Amino acid sequence: MVTGHGRHYVVEAGDGSRITCHTRGKKSDCVVGDLVRWRASGDEGVIESVEPRRNLLHRQDEWKTKSFAANIDQLLVVVAVEPVFSESQLARALIAAERAGIPSRVILNKRDLPGFEAQRRRLDPYVAMGVEVLELTLKHAPDEARARLAPLLDGRATFVLGPSGAGKSTLVNLLVPGARATTAEISHAMNTGRHTTTTTEWYWLDAARSSALIDSPGFQEFGLRHIDPQELAGLMPDIRAHADCRFYNCTHLHEPGCGVRAAVEAGAISESRYRIYREIRAELAPG
Repeated sequence: MVTGHGRHYVVEAGDGSRITCHTRGKKSDCVVGDLVRWRASGDEGVIESVEPRRNLLHRQDEWKTKSFAANIDQLLVVVAVEPVFSESQLARALIAAERAGIPSRVILNKRDLPGFEAQRRRLDPYVAMGVEVLELTLKHAPDEARARLAPLLDGRATFVLGPSGAGKSTLVNLLVPGARATTAEISHAMNTGRHTTTTTEWYWLDAARSSALIDSPGFQEFGLRHIDPQELAGLMPDIRAHADCRFYNCTHLHEPGCGVRAAVEAGAISESRYRIYREIRAELAPG
């Protein structure tokens, strides 16, 4: 499935043709990236079933958590020198990917702007725990960006996300020249008038349909509420590396003999990362 709106979806057949489909009944369990079984019904199609997923990502609002992309090979998070990115949002995206078993990379965009070094230093803890950070200027050095990204995207389904203004749309249009035309075509097919920013879409990067880019809604919708509070430390590599504590069920908040808090005091875990851990844990286990 390549995109959806409400109970209507665009499904791509094995020959590359696309058809608008709907699900049976009122409940909709399909997400972009799903492999589905469907049958023709007049000019449209009916989705009969969804094949088992390799992984699943979620978004959330004030009221509920909802799945929105499946069968992803890697996550590519675009942040920038300007506007200054939220480390909390970045951390949440990486935690969600870790929970789903999806490898992650980060692009630090707008390398040519003043303030680059300061934002690079903010990413030092992520580099230290093994996250690859690519420093690019997507708008003003597009050829370099294509050359560096091409081998990383080859043969993979890459989910790309980032906050407004970071350069995510520039990246998508750089790698998928017909992205805007495809979006308009899909919108017309589903009679949605215009495509909303909450819609996730699947684009092929090559004629062989072996490499794909999945464009996504904003950071603010990334969901973590499906994670158990006791899982959280294990999903943050720097926290996990120091979770050698006196108590097996240590929350890393107040217990004596806590390896994580000792590592924070020693500077082995950054204050900002520990603050993010405490914030998220409080959300997952309020009170």
